This record gives sequence, C-alpha cells and structure tokens, in this order.
Amino acid sequence: MTKPNALIQPDRGADAIAIHLVNKDGFPDFAKTLSAGQRAALAAQKFEGGGYQVGIVPDGDAWFAVGGVADPESLSSWCLAKLAEDLPEGSYRIANADPGPAMFGWITGQYRFNRYRSEDKAQGPRILLTTQVGPIDAAIAEAEAECFLRDLVNTPAEDMGPAALEAECERLAKAHKAELTVVRGDALEQGYPMVHAVGRAAARHNAPRLMHLTWGDPAHPVLAIVGKGVCFDSGGLDMKPSSGMRLMKKDMGGAAHALALAGLIMGARLKVRLHLLIPAVENAISGASFRPGDVLSSRKGLTIEIHNTDAEGRLILGDALTRASEEEPDLIVDFATLTGAARVALGPDLPAMMARSNDTAEAFLAAGKAHDDAPWRLPLPEAYREYLSSDIADMVNASSNPYAGASVAGLFLDRFVGEEIDWVHFDTFAWNPSPRPGRSRGGRGLGLRASWHAIRARYAG
Repeated sequence: MTKPNALIQPDRGADAIAIHLVNKDGFPDFAKTLSAGQRAALAAQKFEGGGYQVGIVPDGDAWFAVGGVADPESLSSWCLAKLAEDLPEGSYRIANADPGPAMFGWITGQYRFNRYRSEDKAQGPRILLTTQVGPIDAAIAEAEAECFLRDLVNTPAEDMGPAALEAECERLAKAHKAELTVVRGDALEQGYPMVHAVGRAAARHNAPRLMHLTWGDPAHPVLAIVGKGVCFDSGGLDMKPSSGMRLMKKDMGGAAHALALAGLIMGARLKVRLHLLIPAVENAISGASFRPGDVLSSRKGLTIEIHNTDAEGRLILGDALTRASEEEPDLIVDFATLTGAARVALGPDLPAMMARSNDTAEAFLAAGKAHDDAPWRLPLPEAYREYLSSDIADMVNASSNPYAGASVAGLFLDRFVGEEIDWVHFDTFAWNPSPRPGRSRGGRGLGLRASWHAIRARYAG
C-alpha cells in the first residue's frame, strides 16, 4: 500500500473531489438539494444513506461522492473506511464534517498485504485533505503501527520466524536509538529455561531467543511491554489438528502488538523507561521436543509440570514476565494469542483483558471504548488457582478441567509477575476472520489502540 503518511494531508485548497456524509434520516433532505438526474443516479446505486454505503453523483463534467454513516456529526474510526476502499484514486475532502477519528479508517481501509502477489493490481492512493491539521500526525502514527502489526501477522512462518522477529526488533531499535540485547544458546537455557525448552525442537535457523529492547531516561517510570512470539505453533507433541494449525503463523501476534506499541511509545517520546521483551520460538516437533509429564524449571525458580505442550505460550511469557518484574516497573502490559477459551467467550472482535488494579483496568477499558478498540475484562479469581496445582511440581501449565481457560491461563502468568506490580494482560486474537471496512481479513490489532491511549494518558506528563 501507499505509505500511510501520504494518505492524509493538510487542505491547502488544492482541487479535490467532495464527499458528502449523510445518514438515513438526513438523506431525504439531502436528496432535495440534488437535481432529478442526480437523484436518479443515487437511486440506481440503491443509495439510501445506510452505513458504509457509497454513492457517485454526476455534477456536470465532474462528480462528487456520498457516504452513508450513522451520524455525520460524530464519526467513528471506521466511518470513512468503505469510501477509502471503494472510491477511485485521487484527492478528496469531506464537504460537511471534520474527519476526526475516521482518519484512522481512511488509512487502514487502503491496507493491502501484497508481499507474495506476482501481480499487484492495487489502486492508486485515495488522499484525504483536511483543515483539521492538529490530529493528522497522531492518526498517521496509529495507522502505521496497525499496518505494521498486520504485516507481521500476515507474513507466513517461513519468513517470520524467531530470526525475522529479531530483525524487526533491530530495525525498531535503530530507528529510535534504543539498545537491544538478544539472549540465545547456553545463556538462554540457563537464564530463560522455559523459553529454551519450548523452542529447542526447532531447526537451527529457528532457534529460540529472547529480545530485550531498552529505551528512555532511566530516571523515568519503568514501563515493561511483553509480547508472545511463538512464530509457529504445531502444538508440540500434543499436536494440533490441521484445522487448528492453519492460522498458527499468527501465534506471534502478541509480539506484533508489543512491537507496534513500543514503536508508538518511542515515536511519541513518552517519559518512560521502556523495556520491551519478546521471547521468540517455534513450537516444533523433533527428538528434542519437551514432553507431556516433563517438569521444567523457570527463571523465577518455580517448577512447572507439563500437562499439555500446546499450552506453550504461557511458559515463554512466564520467563519474560519474570525478567520484566526484575526492573520493578510501574506497569507491565503483555499481549498474547493465548487461549481458545477467550475466543469461545468473546468471539474474534473483543480482546480479553485481565488486570490486578481496578483503576488501571478502567483506564484501559475507557481508552478502548473511546478509540473503537474495546477490550472485555475477565476476572482472575483466587478460587481458580487450585486448578494449576501439581502433585509433583509447583504448578501445572494447563488445567485438566474444562472451565475458565482464559482466566486460568491469566492466573498462571500472574505467578510470574512480581508482587504489587501493576499488570495488564491481553489475550488477543490478532486476526480478523471476516473483512469489514477498514479491517481486511487477516492480521489485526486488538488491544493495541486501547493500550496506546491508556499508556499515553498515564505518562503524558
């Protein structure tokens, strides 16, 4: 796609095609301002002002567009997305409204993942001009982060293994003059034994590793961002069925969220000391695979009895969360495509969120609601901790009962977060199974914008 920073531009009076926004209630009055021929043209297109409808109206030798929205005076992120998808290439301006939050969808509506297409038939850019100059840079930054996340998730595992994730961390560190440390080999086995155990069965070029990026003034509050980087998940020896394995290239979606969020934080130069931790593995099958019944050690010193090798994401996160806690952070936020139970409970559109602090949870929920990225809070019930009990180790990695799988996974992670540390956990899907305006089928940020706006508000001073 065209670079997002070219798709929204300040309106300096250049020629542009007008877009009129209407809803069903206002469409009859709008239609009265049109000629009979123009009304006939819209009728032929079955345009009635419904949401996401797009109409083309002849106007002498030129034309203008009409877009259906719920409320022209209060646009959401997605109100202009269908227009951005369907209109021909060119420059446009909204005739009767400011785009506001809909700038985001104008950009993401033009997102295309074309890395593997032999012939690129994508349209040229649809550029939106606006006199609302102040929000442009912020909207572009958010949309760039979203498109970056989508690119990472959409890339097949052959080209997005642990080494490729490391390269993305290197690129991010270079762009923002951050420091990057990568732990692998013997140092990984000793310092992050669960990350090593999960990833040790992979081919050499997909060897496990942990990336640790640091940025910002050490005098500022410490903010830790952790992302699950399982670049492909076969399920290990408890192998997934083929239907479950089909989308497992997206099992590094947590890492994609973490990288995108870190980029936003550094780009805005928030007053934080950022620690980004990404454990990157392939959960493969070989003679070196960890096994059901094995007992693994962890960086924290807890021992883990393996009930299911397909519950591997929480293992690598456990070591990374332990390392994050060693910095005594003001806040830890982690992202993971962790459980099918969260999807059963909430479907593909609502990321599950768990948090220790009610105030922090409310801040993230409010930020998500305000920016069309609403998570749904799930509990961390003390009563369910017994589901993780083991007869031979400190805990198991997966409960044998079928209940509350997302919360039980959250409780597992909770054991590795330092006491009294403010912590938010996102069990995200990172995927959009059905295309909608501004949200193409494939990789998608779910929890990214909620986190970004909550964090920005928290550390704005």
